[in-house]
Amino acid sequence: MRGEGSHLSGTVQSQFQDDASVEAAAGSAGTSAPLLELTKISKTFGSLRAVNNVSLKVGRGEIHALLGENGAGKSTLVKIIYGLLRPDTGNMLLDGEGYTPSSPAASRRSGVGMVFQHFSLFDALTVEENIALALDSNQSANLSATIHDLSNAYGLTLDPKARIAELSAGERQRVEIVRCLLQDPQILIMDEPTSVLTPQEAEQLFVTLRRLAVAGCSIIYISHKLDEIRALCESATVMRRGEVVATCDPREVYAGQLAELMVGKIARADRPARAVPDH
Repeated sequence: MRGEGSHLSGTVQSQFQDDASVEAAAGSAGTSAPLLELTKISKTFGSLRAVNNVSLKVGRGEIHALLGENGAGKSTLVKIIYGLLRPDTGNMLLDGEGYTPSSPAASRRSGVGMVFQHFSLFDALTVEENIALALDSNQSANLSATIHDLSNAYGLTLDPKARIAELSAGERQRVEIVRCLLQDPQILIMDEPTSVLTPQEAEQLFVTLRRLAVAGCSIIYISHKLDEIRALCESATVMRRGEVVATCDPREVYAGQLAELMVGKIARADRPARAVPDH
């Protein structure tokens, strides 16, 4: 099922030294047929319709923002994509094929990885030991060298022998990302990735995500920080009360306009986002 450009762990020699060229290339990615397509996805918990008829397209190599206030349905939607929840209705396609992950493990086998806001690492273990826990035994050969090469290729410098307890929040996030990359993802979901990072760590993360996009990996990026959305993402889906209310290129609208779309006010701008018609 993996498409061209998705074999990230096998192309660590392809490093980008010029960050400006990386950013330019990332901005032109994602122009082909959608890698991920969701159609009329719904999910109900009791009387609460958490996600209602949501349709979404993410292109290959695209950095796609998912915006909305707390309770808008973003977390439920990405949990469906990642196999943590099953939708009540609707369809998903991944690389043109039906996609119905029964679990996160099934999602990862299909090429969809996720880095959660709260890390799932064992403090007493090393970087290498934590990463090994997520891999098949046949992937563990020369793991230390593989971690070193892959992390350096994407600006995620790590010491495989360092203990997690000794690492900063930014370094712990790098471990989570490298662990995902070693499973060869087509899509990487990032949930509020800069909430625990310093500004310098956040800037380095953006460089890494742009490099991944150029290598063909699509990014679904969840954040409340609208300025970083505008700087990083080339497309955005805005959710409110479980529904998609607008799609736009966040680089072409103001942060205030995005905020108004999220909370339900009428956007006021020279280049308005495209509102989604009522169902």
